[in-house]
Amino acid sequence: MRNWDYRYGWLRDATFTLLALMNLGYYDEAQAWRDWLVRAVAGSPNQVQIMYGVGGERWLPELTIPWLPGYESSAPVRIGNGASEQLQLDVFGEIADAMFQGLKAGTAPSERGHALRPVVLEYLATAWRQTDEGIWEVRGGPQHFVHSKVMAWVAFDRAANELETVNDSERWREIADEIHAEVCERGFDSELNSFVQSYGSNQVDASLLLIPMVGFLPPEDPRVRGTLRACEDRLLIENEFMLRYETEHTKDGLPAGKGAFLACSFWLVDNYILQGRYAEARKLFTRLLARCNDVGLLAEEFDPLTKDIM
Repeated sequence: MRNWDYRYGWLRDATFTLLALMNLGYYDEAQAWRDWLVRAVAGSPNQVQIMYGVGGERWLPELTIPWLPGYESSAPVRIGNGASEQLQLDVFGEIADAMFQGLKAGTAPSERGHALRPVVLEYLATAWRQTDEGIWEVRGGPQHFVHSKVMAWVAFDRAANELETVNDSERWREIADEIHAEVCERGFDSELNSFVQSYGSNQVDASLLLIPMVGFLPPEDPRVRGTLRACEDRLLIENEFMLRYETEHTKDGLPAGKGAFLACSFWLVDNYILQGRYAEARKLFTRLLARCNDVGLLAEEFDPLTKDIM
């Protein structure tokens, strides 16, 4: 069963929240989170975890509790999360982007964050070539996930832009260009006319919708438009619910079957806007908002067939 212990702070999710706070003008809250982040990831970059306890706890061993039935018999019930030990390269890009956007918005730079940046980039300069478990934390073995490579590009792109008057900026730009060229060569399927989930795959993935949103390619690029069409054709259910990927065709270490991930549907809204498809964007956005509960919150997942919140 695809249910996990989520009582932790994911760096990726937290950076999304940070960007949302800054977009709404809550810079004090964003700066407080940034300072927590710098404390949590202090040390060697290869020891950076993708998640922590709310107090910065690092040890989050995963255990199964066989005597508990779980919500609506959704066994196994798990405590802890083994994904805390995974390598997910995209996290570095999301952190870099959040910090870059914070500086652009006028957030006061952090001395510890300034010292951490070059150390992380030096690590990533080699690590980006590795396989990883990716944004969806697959348990079927590491792969060269395209989204992970794109977000590694984001880390070096933002560093080059931020440090354009510093000598290191030229090196960071060269690495960004190298990653960009490799992704366009190995991560794009010309027959499918779409970027794919991982190198050598012919499967699409909703995380590919982030390619134009992070500036890797412009929205009008034919490869971006082809990827959007492929995601609509393969992952979109009832013109509203976007699957993360096709579980029956992806080696993720778990049985096939999965609800729709609502965040991916909102990424689709963003893509419609970038493509100038405003009527479709508004219609989908309105439908998604109708899924909020009585206090305005959305579940992570939704089952399009049973209409159950997951």
